[in-house]
Amino acid sequence: MSSAEGHEPFIETRGLTREYRVGPSIVRALGEVSLNVRRGEFLAVLGVSGSGKSTLLHLLGGLDTPTAGSVLIAGRDLATFTSYERTVYRRTVVGFVFQSYYLVPSLTAEENVALALTFQGTFGREGRRRADEAIRRVGLERRARHRPSQLSGGEQQRVALARAIVHTPPLLLADEPTGNLDRATAQEVISLVQQIHRDLGTTVVMVTHDLEMASRVADRVVHLRDGHLVEEGAVLA
Repeated sequence: MSSAEGHEPFIETRGLTREYRVGPSIVRALGEVSLNVRRGEFLAVLGVSGSGKSTLLHLLGGLDTPTAGSVLIAGRDLATFTSYERTVYRRTVVGFVFQSYYLVPSLTAEENVALALTFQGTFGREGRRRADEAIRRVGLERRARHRPSQLSGGEQQRVALARAIVHTPPLLLADEPTGNLDRATAQEVISLVQQIHRDLGTTVVMVTHDLEMASRVADRVVHLRDGHLVEEGAVLA
């Protein structure tokens, strides 16, 4: 590998565009966004509702495909992935955390986390061990046997975070992870995301509308407005 290849960004978007047809009209959710993310970086994507933040995250995670432009992961265009390769990418490379928790109501916290491992063929004792480790990492070991209805919103989001990192993905995508939480609980959850970033070296891309929080936890903040990248820069300590 050449020295230039060795310095390739982990994530690169080139002219990334996503349009949707709404009746007779075409709505552009994202327009020609070009962005690099270094391996191990914590990037916050800031913008109001409807600015294209979630669309960008879905494209990075392989949940959606662009109308134009490209998403490159370690130099490879996601558009060249087969259907199977995209599934493997979502299951092994990416961990997702959303504003809604998407927990299975009938399963305990531990079982919800372990469920994510079954898609990779990890079951039984090893699955429980890794689920317990992830639960401990988010500080919920005493609540591991509780179902979602028995947990607070903050605790449910911690379970969702544990589920996202149980397979130690190199990339964590967080879509307004504190949007349903009060300020104090939001701070606890975002501190956990920051700790995971530091301890595991995980690349984090988090979308949010909270400038104060983004500036405090991220290495860099970029701003989206009406689907366009309008500003970016390093966060000053």
